[in-house]
Amino acid sequence: MNIFLLQAAQPAQAAPQGAPAWTSLVFFVVIILIFWLFFIRPQSKRQKKLQQQRDALAVGDSIITAGGVHGVIRKVYEQTFEVEIAKDVCIEISKSSVYPLGTDPNAR
Repeated sequence: MNIFLLQAAQPAQAAPQGAPAWTSLVFFVVIILIFWLFFIRPQSKRQKKLQQQRDALAVGDSIITAGGVHGVIRKVYEQTFEVEIAKDVCIEISKSSVYPLGTDPNAR
């Protein structure tokens, strides 16, 4: 019974406080900023550069398709290229699947 009285006589301890709510928000914003700086921004730059290279392609340029077919552009249309892959063998390829020769599509 004495233990019970001693415990009752002790002042109540304050509940432990956690970190303020704004610190978790700051941490979340920092993580998003880091993700944007190291992943999203460089990828956007690569995509813009590749699109500029595709827009600059003209008749007579050597290209490689996403499937690995090498050829020379013979005609340029709005959304496609007509590409000669062998003597008198032409195929029509979407502009989005064409890379200028010497450009590695997987390069960083």
